[in-house]
Amino acid sequence: MPFALPVVPRYMEVDQQGVVFNGHYLTWFDEAATALFDHLGVSFPDLAADGYDMQVVHADVDYLAPVRWRDAVRIPVQCSRIGTTSFTLGFEVWRRGSGDDTERLAVRGANVYVVVSNRDWTKRAIPEVLASALRAAAASTTSVAPQGVRTDGTLTP
Repeated sequence: MPFALPVVPRYMEVDQQGVVFNGHYLTWFDEAATALFDHLGVSFPDLAADGYDMQVVHADVDYLAPVRWRDAVRIPVQCSRIGTTSFTLGFEVWRRGSGDDTERLAVRGANVYVVVSNRDWTKRAIPEVLASALRAAAASTTSVAPQGVRTDGTLTP
């Protein structure tokens, strides 16, 4: 399984309909991507010092089922495409509600990122340190997420 970030929806993320407001999923995707890069040892300060940044240029989100306040959520993230200057990360939001032992896919999405110069904001080739990490993310089959939660949703000992 790919790397996954555990999330517990906060009260402020829930709308009047009692579900997580749709815009928060993009924030969760961003947090999952950042956690993935941390997990793979990619340092954003080092990339910035070398003159690189990344920009989201396209985002897709498919809403399949509601996520509610205090559901147990995990967000697997995996690299699905690596180009010359851009790459795509795919995300899934899996939820388990209170008193529910069944994990269900609630949201699916993807972000396309372009690597740019942080000096003139023009496209740049993906630096090797990032490309190597993305290849590892594309090939990942198992991982332990932060906070002691495995990607299968179980707790580490």
